[in-house]
Amino acid sequence: MKRSLVLAGGGMRVAWQAGVVRALAEEGLEFDHVDGTSGGILTAGMMLSGVSAPDMCRNWSGVDVKDFGSALPAADYLKGPWALPAIGDADGLLGKVFPALGIDAGEIRRRAGLPGAVEGTFNVVEFTEKRCHAIDAREIDPELMAAGMSLPIFLTPLRREGKIWTDAVWIRDANVQEAVRRGAEEVWLVWCIGNTGYWGDGPLEQYVHMIEMSAMGALLADFEAIKAAGRGFVLHVIRPENPLPLDPEFYLNRIDAGTLIGMGYRDARRYLSSLPAGGVSKDASCTAMAEPPAGVRFTDTLRGEFDGEPIAFKATVVLPSLPGAVPPQLTGYVDHAPFGPRMFLADGRLDVLGEDLSYRARVKLDGGWQDLTVTRTFHDDPGPDAWSDSRRARLQVGARPEADVRMTLADAAGLIASVEPVGSHGFADRAAAVGAFAANGLRELLRRY
Repeated sequence: MKRSLVLAGGGMRVAWQAGVVRALAEEGLEFDHVDGTSGGILTAGMMLSGVSAPDMCRNWSGVDVKDFGSALPAADYLKGPWALPAIGDADGLLGKVFPALGIDAGEIRRRAGLPGAVEGTFNVVEFTEKRCHAIDAREIDPELMAAGMSLPIFLTPLRREGKIWTDAVWIRDANVQEAVRRGAEEVWLVWCIGNTGYWGDGPLEQYVHMIEMSAMGALLADFEAIKAAGRGFVLHVIRPENPLPLDPEFYLNRIDAGTLIGMGYRDARRYLSSLPAGGVSKDASCTAMAEPPAGVRFTDTLRGEFDGEPIAFKATVVLPSLPGAVPPQLTGYVDHAPFGPRMFLADGRLDVLGEDLSYRARVKLDGGWQDLTVTRTFHDDPGPDAWSDSRRARLQVGARPEADVRMTLADAAGLIASVEPVGSHGFADRAAAVGAFAANGLRELLRRY
């Protein structure tokens, strides 16, 4: 059975896709064809350059998101907003982001020419013809890859030999037709563009809605065209349960690549745990997401030593403001060199029992799944030991002895700074969500569950 991996766009948030690829690789899933569109070009570029799934996750830590755009010559800005070619250009992608991620167009072409190589395609629009080209990995170059990520308004297009090349997102954001054209009988679609019924106000949200409409419209048109051609295939879709944070949150350090990767790993593991043999329906429901209830997201970091080596645990929690809406969500990872590459959490949850708050999850270690528990005890007694009591926790993986981990002052400041409203739109609702967290505190909010 020929299997294709179709990587949809999603801006800088496609760090999330590295977590998905990590989970798929752990399950031994291999692909005969990899296709990338818009931000998905980054993930496809890494895979086709020969970057392993753990290294894909690791490489994202070396990316400065501010390098996704670079400044134009000063004279361009002096033209004024109505004559500005774009906010920036793709030099940062070419000179910094691609190298940091391990994307090498020459290596992609070399590997594509080997016998039995994985096929690869990159979708780029040629503006004059208003046509999307699925450029074969044997013919790709860095400038075309960057052009495929150069979203109008934000990055200038590539001008080459009288043609203009730009991001394909307004025509399609995932090329399922190309996968089927190449003979795929099973398509794994990795989707991180939002798809809910929520319509927001303001230019940013409505710009995103336009992308959502064009992306979903093209995907549904692909399904219809394939059906009309009498072609059948099994469709698997990995998507977030709720829309991912938008690029500005990543750009402003309200969320980091490690957290997004952890979310992707969680979402892939959720799908794989109940993998439908016949795939999912080829309609709008395949990428549908739910709007999260109002609440907050925060990050809790704990550090210590285990068997004489440093160990670090990082949890990102999405905590609804009102009890009973949905359970709190937990994603995160553990770094401990003797364990190997960073371990991401699957099936994460939070438990509260008396004064104990426990993070619980599973991690893939030593070829199998092991339980992970991190328990922090909150004491109500006042006094000078309050900080010491609340910052300590106990971390256990499998049957190994517990490790003592602690929150540093810097980590405590990071937790406070990381508190960000989710599921809230408008200043008043966002302020109310953060206010509920500040007024009640973490332990009191969790007690309600």
